[in-house]
Amino acid sequence: MTYHPKSDFMRVMMERGFLADCTDYQGLDEALVNGIVPTYIGYDATAASLHVGHLLNIMMLRWLQKTGHKPITLMGGGTTKVGDPSFRADERPLLTTDQIAANIDGMGQVFARYLAYGDGATDAVMLNNAEWLDNLNYLEFLRDIGRHFSVNRMLSFESVKSRLDREQSLSFLEFNYMILQAYDFLELNRRYGCTLQMGGSDQWGNIINGIDLTRRVLDHEIYGLTSPLLTTSDGKKMGKSQGGAIWLNGDMLSSYEFWQFWRNTTDADVGRFLKLYTELPLEECERLGALEGSEINGAKVILANEVTALLHGREAAQAAEATAREVFEKGGVGDDLPTLALSAEEIGEGISLAQLIVRSALAKTGKDAKRLISEGGARVNDAISTDAGQMFTADDLAQPVKLTAGKKRHALVVIG
Repeated sequence: MTYHPKSDFMRVMMERGFLADCTDYQGLDEALVNGIVPTYIGYDATAASLHVGHLLNIMMLRWLQKTGHKPITLMGGGTTKVGDPSFRADERPLLTTDQIAANIDGMGQVFARYLAYGDGATDAVMLNNAEWLDNLNYLEFLRDIGRHFSVNRMLSFESVKSRLDREQSLSFLEFNYMILQAYDFLELNRRYGCTLQMGGSDQWGNIINGIDLTRRVLDHEIYGLTSPLLTTSDGKKMGKSQGGAIWLNGDMLSSYEFWQFWRNTTDADVGRFLKLYTELPLEECERLGALEGSEINGAKVILANEVTALLHGREAAQAAEATAREVFEKGGVGDDLPTLALSAEEIGEGISLAQLIVRSALAKTGKDAKRLISEGGARVNDAISTDAGQMFTADDLAQPVKLTAGKKRHALVVIG
C-alpha cells in the first residue's frame, strides 16, 4: 500500500525497509505524532546471547528511541518455560530457572549497546514476563482470559497449521504459548501503557491475538507492526553462517569474526543491509549499494565498520579492519601466507571448499579435506565452515580468500 507517514519513526521504517505490515498505519502514525508511544518486542531467553537474526528488530527499537519514543525489551522469563512453537518441527528443550536467568543477563549486555536505559520518558526499560506469568492462578486465567480464545481460530494460524499438516506433535504446553504472548501485551498495556508490539512477520498471528485480547478486556486501542523475515540474496536465512549462529556477545564471537561476517556480504545485499543495520544517511546507503566491480568491496568495509562500531565500539571496528588488511594485503602477521592463484577458467561455474583446501596443500586428498571440514577444523576468512560443498565463484574470489586448517596453517586463494 502507499501511505505517506507524518511521524519520523514510520518514515524511517518505510524508507529503510523495516516495515512488512501494520495493523493500522494511519492510527499508529497519528499516535506517534501526538505523543510518546511505549513499544515492546519480546525475546525468549533460549540462549546466552542474541544473534544477528535479532539485530533487525533491535535496530527498530533503536530508531524508535532516536525518534522520541520508549522501547521496552520484554524478556521471556515466563514464556521461555513453555517454548514458542512457531514454525518449529519439534518441541524446544525446556530450560531451568537458573539457565533462563543467566541467558537474560547475557542478552541484556547486547541491548545496552543499542539502547539507553533509565527512568526518563523515552529511556528504555527491560521487563520480564515472569513478573505476571509466574503467579497466575490457572482457574482464574482460564475463566478471565481463556474464554476470549477460539481453538478453531488458533488452529488456523500458519505457525500451528504447518506443524499439524506435517503430522508433527504439538504439545498442549506449546499450544498455550500464543495465549501467554497475547496476555503479555494485555499486561504491558495495563501496567506500563504500552500501545505497540513489534516483531518479525512470523509473529503476526501472535500480535493480532494480543491486540484482540486487549481490546476485549480493556477496550484500549493498540497496534502491531512487523518487519520482514530477511533472507540473503542467495536465499539463506539472515544470520546463519557455515559455522553456525553469528552471536552478538563478544565472548561468544570475537569482534573480528563479527566484522568478517559483514565484510563477506554478497554484493546484491550491500545497499539493503546498509539501510537496515547502519545509521548512515539513506542517500549514502543507496550510493554505496549501487557501486560495482571492485568498488563494492569498499562499501562492504564501510558496512562492516559501521555495524561493528554500533555493537563493539569504533575502536574494535578499526582494529578488525586493520587486522583484515594485514592478513589479506600483507599476507599475514610477520610472514607471507602461501598463495594459490586460480584463473577464471579453472574456477568455471564454481569450485568447492574441499577442492580449494586440496589445491592449497592444506590437505593431501579430497577425503582428508572433507574430514577436516566435517570436524570443524577448516575456516574461511577466519569463520569456521562445515560445508565441504560450499561453492566459490570467480566473483567470490575477486578479493583474496583466506583458508585455515587447524590453528596455524593458512593459505590465500586469489584470482591470478
